[in-house]
Amino acid sequence: MRLRIVVSVLSAAAVLAAAPVPASARAGDDGPRLGWDLKQTGVGARLRGLSPVSRDVAWVSGSEGTVLRTVDGGRTWQDVSPPSTDALQFRDIEAFDARRAVALSIGEGTDSRVYRTEDGGRTWAETFRNDEPRAFYDCLAFFDTRHGLAMSDPVDGRFRVLATDDGGRSWRVLPADGMPEALPGEAGFAASGQCLVTAGGRDAWLAGGGGERARVFHSRDRGRTWTVADTPVPAGDPARGVFGLAFRDRHRGLAVGGDYRPGQPSPSAAAITGDGGATWRAAAVPPPAYRSGVAWLPYAPAAAVAVGPSGSDVTWTGGRTWRTFDAGSFDTVACARDGACWAAGEQGRVARLRLA
Repeated sequence: MRLRIVVSVLSAAAVLAAAPVPASARAGDDGPRLGWDLKQTGVGARLRGLSPVSRDVAWVSGSEGTVLRTVDGGRTWQDVSPPSTDALQFRDIEAFDARRAVALSIGEGTDSRVYRTEDGGRTWAETFRNDEPRAFYDCLAFFDTRHGLAMSDPVDGRFRVLATDDGGRSWRVLPADGMPEALPGEAGFAASGQCLVTAGGRDAWLAGGGGERARVFHSRDRGRTWTVADTPVPAGDPARGVFGLAFRDRHRGLAVGGDYRPGQPSPSAAAITGDGGATWRAAAVPPPAYRSGVAWLPYAPAAAVAVGPSGSDVTWTGGRTWRTFDAGSFDTVACARDGACWAAGEQGRVARLRLA
């Protein structure tokens, strides 16, 4: 099994960008070494939204109304920010290709909006503006190019979910009667665009924190009805909970999080599920600190990467054990279908993963 994992990962290296690997990212017995190839974006915004399409095409979004796009592997970046949005924070973005993307701005009341472009960001249409003052939208996810969801912190004691059936051109609020009640203080974390994720054509998961327990909600019918399960990720404080999710398929999933405050301990900051989120167990060797983003590596069945402000970690064991390979700061990580994996974060940091 170990040999098969290593061979699978090395075969992916051919489609990932070549870059110098830090000396600290040494090869281990259970996998090759990894490193980040930093790309110069020319901006200082914090980029928490990320949607890679391929090794050449990627979209990022973040503070100060920033949306950037590259079509040459990160050598150059185009500022394609929607006009008159400097005061907004685009915490999530979902791209279908080099021309079509949907971006979510977060915040209370009308600061929560959705924008869509069909021409590579030259023009944008505002397709949703929140009119519920108690709602605060956190994350966005799509099942395919037509069907997608967006999630808000609880309103009237339940998480609120939007749905689209036309690629983000229009949205509707789904009935709340299929959503379990939220815990006191429970909410989503708009830290990486991964508090809401999908797998396949109908399954979705959303992550909660800030309450007594850190929980994950699961829908099998595109957001109409949900179940909920506890995780061992740290909770019991507004700064603690599950911040990022990733599902390899309908069954195998990862959750990362902890306490986002600098210097605060985050034991059991990662959990795994093999039954679609019905039950979760703590990683035997978790990341050493809070992590906000996580992604499965496309060509290695049991491999994934997690990122946070204090470093990046890799697992070759399906999330059971993690090892730090880089100390740089990132908020989110995602992989494209062709195997290219990207990360983004503070001060305009964007990078592409290298396997060596």
